[in-house]
Amino acid sequence: MFDKLRQLCKFGIVGIANTLIDCIVFFILTTFHIEYLVAQACSYSAGMVNSYILNRSWTFQVRKKASFQEMIRFIVINVIVYGITSLLLFIFHQQMHMPLMIAKLGATVAGIAVNFIGSRLWVFQVKHQKEGI
Repeated sequence: MFDKLRQLCKFGIVGIANTLIDCIVFFILTTFHIEYLVAQACSYSAGMVNSYILNRSWTFQVRKKASFQEMIRFIVINVIVYGITSLLLFIFHQQMHMPLMIAKLGATVAGIAVNFIGSRLWVFQVKHQKEGI
């Protein structure tokens, strides 16, 4: 139980870093009048690279060499989360007329649960181990 809680906390810390990277890139691009859905694709990709590196090595402590299948699973889960967050960003901003920053933050928060569950159970396939090992 403690190991799962520790992973969730680490995932949250990495998620904060990813979100900061994502938001900084997003708002820089939109400040320069890049269309917000294009900015979303670029900023999400930047956060995704950080996510893979930190979650693999620190959160889930995967020691084996990265496999092609693992990378594909990571891309698939992130494409799904990207789709969810982009759709929500569009709905919140265009349909519900939320300010762009609020829409972006709401969409980002909504994608976190799917990303954690998919990363833990499918991408990095964390094996149940005794604590301390």
